[in-house]
Amino acid sequence: MKTYAIGDIHGHLDLLQNVHSWIAADIAQHGAATVVHIGDLVDRGANSSGVIDFLMNGIAEGQDWVVLKGNHDRMFSYFLDDPESQDPCLREGLGYLHPKIGGAATLASYGIRNPQDRPVAPVYAEAVEAVPIAHRDFLLNLPISFQRDEAFFCHAGIRPGVALDDQIEDELTWIRHEFLDDTRDHGKLIVHGHTAIAKPTLYKNRLNVDSSAAYGGPLSVVALEG
Repeated sequence: MKTYAIGDIHGHLDLLQNVHSWIAADIAQHGAATVVHIGDLVDRGANSSGVIDFLMNGIAEGQDWVVLKGNHDRMFSYFLDDPESQDPCLREGLGYLHPKIGGAATLASYGIRNPQDRPVAPVYAEAVEAVPIAHRDFLLNLPISFQRDEAFFCHAGIRPGVALDDQIEDELTWIRHEFLDDTRDHGKLIVHGHTAIAKPTLYKNRLNVDSSAAYGGPLSVVALEG
């Protein structure tokens, strides 16, 4: 069975729709397949709300799509629950509206004016009103991993040496160097994003599909068989 994996989207609806047009053409030629979105639907790009709508609508229509939770999706959920809260894995001093995170772009996609230039309290009040409950529930309930054939899909990577079934959300959405620098066989090919690089790259034990859409690069998709 073929599985497609799409890298970090970061609010770029136009890129996501384009990639799905490639997938639809390939499926029409070769047959049905599952599409896995590797997470980070929101932040930095201009249309995070549109990305969530697109994915929710596709799933509602019966598309065989899996959407995984990324650390940015998690940070957005944290902010909507409590603007003073901080993801425990986020570096101290970086809030959701910090320019490095890109949350202001997400809120702007819901019609919130200049979220980065105003006090947090009114911005939060407007966000609670503007972000549909359906979007909040969708993000909150995203799965953190998916296994199929000889591949294990997650957003950031895994904790090496821990069984795949025992991985926790903090690691699957945030881990970086402890995973990236480990060359051992993890039992399955780990398909991930989170760490932006120039193009999808296959390493001995993992496949990184984050081709830097958040920073002006392309959105990439890979196809895996077996």
